[in-house]
Amino acid sequence: MLISTIDYNEYVGKVGVGRIERGTINRTDNVVVVNALDPDKLDKVKISKLYEFEGLDKVEVETAKMGSIVGVAGIEDINIGDTICIDSNPEALDFVKISQPTISMTFSVNNSPLAGKDGDFVTSRQIRNRLYRELQTDVGLRIEDTDATDAFKVSGRGELHLSVLIENMRREGYEFQVSKPEVLYKTMDGKRHEPIERVTVDVSNEFVGTVIEKLGSRKGELVNMQESKGGYARAEFLIPARGLIGYRQEFLTDTKGNGVLNTNFEEYAPYKGDIPKRKMGSIISFDTGDSTAYGLHNAQERGTLFIGAGEAVYEGMIVGMSPKGLDLEVSVTKKKQQSNVRASGSDEALRLSPVSKMSLEEALEFIESDELIEITPHNMRLRKKILNTNLRYKSKKK
Repeated sequence: MLISTIDYNEYVGKVGVGRIERGTINRTDNVVVVNALDPDKLDKVKISKLYEFEGLDKVEVETAKMGSIVGVAGIEDINIGDTICIDSNPEALDFVKISQPTISMTFSVNNSPLAGKDGDFVTSRQIRNRLYRELQTDVGLRIEDTDATDAFKVSGRGELHLSVLIENMRREGYEFQVSKPEVLYKTMDGKRHEPIERVTVDVSNEFVGTVIEKLGSRKGELVNMQESKGGYARAEFLIPARGLIGYRQEFLTDTKGNGVLNTNFEEYAPYKGDIPKRKMGSIISFDTGDSTAYGLHNAQERGTLFIGAGEAVYEGMIVGMSPKGLDLEVSVTKKKQQSNVRASGSDEALRLSPVSKMSLEEALEFIESDELIEITPHNMRLRKKILNTNLRYKSKKK
């Protein structure tokens, strides 16, 4: 039986899940665990629990036969790719090697002025326990403690991999902050190498040109292309992993939701050169309070806003983006001064432009290295790492 996924239960620990390829398994069997990629692995173990699946539920059974998808508990060091077999005739089954992480982010405790108002789990201990618990079931993830007690380095197979973890934690009631994704580089022969992904794209012929242009600007190299039936084409690219950060949402827009994109780790290769960064700057609030229509009306002339009227803001929070490429400080909590003089048109309602709401993937691409995303169960806010305006200017000068 080849273990294809790992479940976790607080009472029995790891549960290895897979399909029985040959033979019969009993709950009380003495078995061995072997691995095709680790010839020296030969662990003799005993199964404590045996489960079969009925819908989404696990049902405890005494025996299971060939073809059944089962879960086995009692094997502490079980991992994806391991083979469970009879002790008298161990035979390791082949499986696809799991790719190593290529992208890392820092997860840290939320320290904004609005911290603790939304989440149920906000402390570093709670966040750390949740992250390390994820390792029980996600073999492509890596967690490392940092020099700071309230921050943890989380590495995964890509932006989407880490986005799923962030979304799951948010829905579970966790509140935390994440940094801009960074590529995991390696030094080989004295040169910096970066992870390269093989991207396979299936799109309608009318969108092929746009996809080639966009991936080309992200240092993607077209290596193969062929037309398929029904007016669709398949194109293969080799592209740096950093070039894919934030691209999935853009890909969906460019192909009107009809494209299919798959990625696989290819190799580490010499650094491909700089990729153009965002051309937008951040519009930053320099005061704390609730946003007003009057303040937003003045701010929207400087760029595109991320928030509407009546939302809580704080100093250092990013409330929009500026097309000039420079960071701007504005007051979005400003109220109109009261006056006993009525001017023509002064009482007309202020018109605000539609708010631009970013997805998590878009926000991860938008933020710079000096910015963070504040994640709570009901909100996602962008902010500067250094909230105080004066301290931020001093830091830039240094």
